[in-house]
Amino acid sequence: MKDSRDYIRDIAEIRAMMERSSKFLSLSGGAGIMAGIYALLGVYIAYEVLGFNPDEASYDSSSGNYFSRMPELILLAFIILLLALGTAVYFSISRARQKGEKVWNPTARRLLVHMAVPLVTGGLLILILISKGLLGLIAPFTLIFYGLALYNAGKFTYGEVRVMGLVQTALGLMGTYFIGYGLLFWILGFGLVHILYGIYMHYRYGQ
Repeated sequence: MKDSRDYIRDIAEIRAMMERSSKFLSLSGGAGIMAGIYALLGVYIAYEVLGFNPDEASYDSSSGNYFSRMPELILLAFIILLLALGTAVYFSISRARQKGEKVWNPTARRLLVHMAVPLVTGGLLILILISKGLLGLIAPFTLIFYGLALYNAGKFTYGEVRVMGLVQTALGLMGTYFIGYGLLFWILGFGLVHILYGIYMHYRYGQ
């Protein structure tokens, strides 16, 4: 007959199976670190090369104060986004293969759907802000909607993702209040928080 240790082990295995079926556990700390590095590099290029550092919320598109290199800034943002997404997908696929699991499963689809709503909404809002000359709100609003997307995703993956979402949202709200420091809060949110999250996930979960 099984002793108590066998039953405890069986229960632990059943619990692990249920968690794998309901949670997306292929997120990688390395992807978080790389996303933070990409973000820091993007801010450096935006500030030093393109000269983007709005110190007020609104700019008149007919005046010389309006940021004339906006197309380059948008292109830079897309490149950084693609690099971060590509790295996350690569690390997730690699980790899923190591565990003998499929990275594209019903849980992954639910996670993406719940992230997509705030991300798409935020992206469209950013385009509206740009068209209206509200450049000072771009950085903080990206943090807010990204944070909301992470908070939604936290229901389908590690709880730390939900915490990071709250941190990003809080930084976005502070950046909205302190308009002139939008890039600084962007550095803290997309750069430092991502790197710290990646390091924590690596040592906490070994990934």
